[in-house]
Amino acid sequence: MTDRLARIYAIVIAIVVFFLTWAVVAARPWAEPTAAAKDPRLVALERREARVHRESLRVRTVLEHRYRVYRVKLRERKKQIAAINAANARAAAATTVTSTPSWSAPSAPSVGVVTAPPVTNTHTS
Repeated sequence: MTDRLARIYAIVIAIVVFFLTWAVVAARPWAEPTAAAKDPRLVALERREARVHRESLRVRTVLEHRYRVYRVKLRERKKQIAAINAANARAAAATTVTSTPSWSAPSAPSVGVVTAPPVTNTHTS
């Protein structure tokens, strides 16, 4: 760069870019807004999130209680079913040992060959 005018332009542009960068960094656009300057929609959203969280905790407690009650009732029902099955097994064992059935098994149906003519007629005119 031997041209003096080009050098001056380059220096001026570099200085302008330096000060613009300095101004942007000093403004801190990435900083958090203060509490008073918060967007009311964000505040409402945070309140709703807190309310939904509390509600989900209540629902979880209710569901846990219902599941505990269900497990207790299921355990009782399984005991009842086991007792009924044991009683049925004892009754079945008592009936097979003490008596033999008076009925006999049904016999197989008899099969015969029929030599009758077919019901439909396939003759053409």
